[in-house]
Amino acid sequence: MPHKLNGSSLSVLSMGKDGLGVGLVSNPAEVFCSVPGRLSLLSSTSKYKVTVGEVQRRLSPPECLNASLLGGVLRRAKSKNGGRCLRERLEKIGLNLPAGRRKAANVTLLTSLVEGEAVHLARDFGYVCETEFPARATAEYLCRQSEPEQLPTRRSMLLATKEVCKEFVDLMSQDRSPLGGSRPNPCLEPGVQGSLTHFSLLTHGFGAPAICAALSAFQSYLMEAIKMLEKGEGGGKSHHDKEMKHRK
Repeated sequence: MPHKLNGSSLSVLSMGKDGLGVGLVSNPAEVFCSVPGRLSLLSSTSKYKVTVGEVQRRLSPPECLNASLLGGVLRRAKSKNGGRCLRERLEKIGLNLPAGRRKAANVTLLTSLVEGEAVHLARDFGYVCETEFPARATAEYLCRQSEPEQLPTRRSMLLATKEVCKEFVDLMSQDRSPLGGSRPNPCLEPGVQGSLTHFSLLTHGFGAPAICAALSAFQSYLMEAIKMLEKGEGGGKSHHDKEMKHRK
C-alpha cells in the first residue's frame, strides 16, 4: 500500500515466501529503464519505458521472476556479473532479489513482453478486430445454415447472446488492475478485482483489452446477424441462390 514519507510517494513491499525482501520502493511511476520492443520490424523498433511499479510487479506473485528472467525481460546483455549488477540496482529502489531464486509461474511468450508493448499489442489487435473482422460475411454464412422455420428462434437466441456478451464486456471494462506507474482505485468488489488483477499480472495488461476486442468483433457479428433476420434475410440455400443470382 502507498505511504507518504518526506513528501515522496513510497510503496511498501511485504515479505513473501519467495524471498523478496521487505523494503520501501521508490515512486512506482518512476522510470526504471527503457527497453526495445520484441515485436517491432526492422527500423521501426519502438522503445518502452519500464516503471519501478512494473519491476515490482514482475518480482512479486504470481510471476516472481528471478534475476535471469528479469534480466531477459529488461534486455540486459549477458555478462559475468550481470545478475549481481541487476540486484544491486534493484536494492537502490528498495527491492531485495536474492540469488538462486525460483520463478513461480510458467514462462509463456507473454512473459517476454513489458507492459508497454503488451498494451500496444492489445491496442493493435483491437484495431484490426474493429476494422477488418468480417462480421457481415460470417453472419451471412451462418444465417444460411438455418432453416426458415428456425429463424424466429434464432433471432431470440442472438438477442439474448448480445445482452450476455454486453454484460460481460461491461464487467471487463471496469477492471482497474495496476499498469505502468498507475494504480487506479478499484470499482469492483475485491474478490472479482483480485482475480482480474491476477490475470492482468500474467498477461502484463494484454489480457483484458484483448478479450474485449475479440468480444467486440463477436458483437459486430451478432448485430449483422440480427439485422439480416429483421430484414427477412437468411434461412436455407434458396435465399443464398437468389442472392448469388442477383449479384451476377
